Amino acid sequence: MTAGNGGNGAAMDVLTADDIEALCLGATLLGTGGGGDPYIAKLVAGQALTTYGAVEVVSARDLPSDALVLTTAVIGAPTVILEKIPAGTEFVASVQALASYLGKAPAAIMPIEVGGCNTLFPIATAAEMGLPIVNADSMRRAFPQIEMTVFTLAGLPAGPLSVADEKGNQCVFETTTNHIAETLARTSVIQLGLANAISCYPLTAGQVAEHGIQDSLTYCTEMGTLLQAVKDGEEGAWERFLGESGSRAFFTGKVVDLDRRTTDGFARSTVILEDLEGSDSTMRIEVQNENLIAFHDGQPVITTPNLICLLDCETYDPITTEALAYGNRVVVVGMPCAPEWHQDGMLELVGPSAFGYEIDFVELSA
Repeated sequence: MTAGNGGNGAAMDVLTADDIEALCLGATLLGTGGGGDPYIAKLVAGQALTTYGAVEVVSARDLPSDALVLTTAVIGAPTVILEKIPAGTEFVASVQALASYLGKAPAAIMPIEVGGCNTLFPIATAAEMGLPIVNADSMRRAFPQIEMTVFTLAGLPAGPLSVADEKGNQCVFETTTNHIAETLARTSVIQLGLANAISCYPLTAGQVAEHGIQDSLTYCTEMGTLLQAVKDGEEGAWERFLGESGSRAFFTGKVVDLDRRTTDGFARSTVILEDLEGSDSTMRIEVQNENLIAFHDGQPVITTPNLICLLDCETYDPITTEALAYGNRVVVVGMPCAPEWHQDGMLELVGPSAFGYEIDFVELSA
């Protein structure tokens, strides 16, 4: 992101096609296995920035407090998105459908999650619509369900929300709770092919500034830059990556078993890793779109909402759940979740019990 000058001396960034590589790498990392493979989204965003020009990256605080901020994202199962490639038109359609229902034009677009392809499709949407992108999100990672945001913890509604597919089908829901928003949207996308666009959490800039996770796109780019240095073999880059991200390498192993299934609109799997150091130690990772729980020799060592990232042992590329395969040799890294998650209601919303695991949340030790 190229720095410029905004009002009152505040930094205003401009996002160009040259920024996409680092942003994409960071988004794949923060997707914690899910969020959809960003490769196609990277091409779409890069083409949009080339065609429509650079996108201004703004802080929510730089917008009028009553300005409308709308999101857009892919909703569905990553394994389906791998085969049913988004057309690109559905993202603008989802925003326009919700804006039309609300009777108000958006002032900016915001990613609902900085993780996977949902970091990049909003950028393409902003470029096509000639709008700025807000440097914030609601997760600073990827989560599989609509209600799993810090906005829910703040009592902000996910609805009204819209769903759009690539054929021109659109629907808008009024919802009473964010859990109902998830149920209605998920039911719709199951019928529409399990890889569609959604626009949810129509918020004011003031609400985003008060309750959102700020500077998410900057953080994502920084993580991508740090990881790229590791991939390039720079001296001390691995230690810098772990230190600056507050992360820890927990296990190095080979995939020896992989049970993958798509149920209820989600990609679910269980991954078994065997220690590469020659011991009998194993790690089991449970997945619902994203990596959720890592068990080392039967004991939970990394739990949601902290991030579980699988990196290729040789290339240090983050591996998505749909790309993971038998025989892959990986480093399992635990990354701390955004500090904004640590508030009342976190564990009920995104802790292990929220996904049906009757285990305690494990603090991520350095």
